[in-house]
Amino acid sequence: MDDWFAAAGTREADLRATDALIRGAAPGIDRQLVPMGRAQVLGYGLMPYRPRSAKETTMWPLLALAAQKRHLSLYVSAVVDGAYLAEARAAQLGRVSCGRSCIRFTALDRVDAAALAQLVRDAVASTARGENGFSA
Repeated sequence: MDDWFAAAGTREADLRATDALIRGAAPGIDRQLVPMGRAQVLGYGLMPYRPRSAKETTMWPLLALAAQKRHLSLYVSAVVDGAYLAEARAAQLGRVSCGRSCIRFTALDRVDAAALAQLVRDAVASTARGENGFSA
């Protein structure tokens, strides 16, 4: 895993700090490198997931952290009350760009750490209660 962090180059420190924030907000959550496309992401909290186009259920991370060329991405596979959690909380997260389930930021100091930690806690809690619509 150290090689994965080191491969992020100048983003390594922010990647490690984001990892620490996630693990602090969700103590005990499992984490492992997970293939995504042609790369690997740091996945947290594997859960059953079956895309609509798939015939079989697979395991997918509730949260996934990745270093991109110009930013970091935190994928949040959580749908609560019909809304994608990342998209619904975008305005609270600081200077980030959000898609439905992806939070993009250039540095962790541009993110409201308390709001991000709460989002992580809520994603984990909703999944544990069986209320995550993403993990059907």
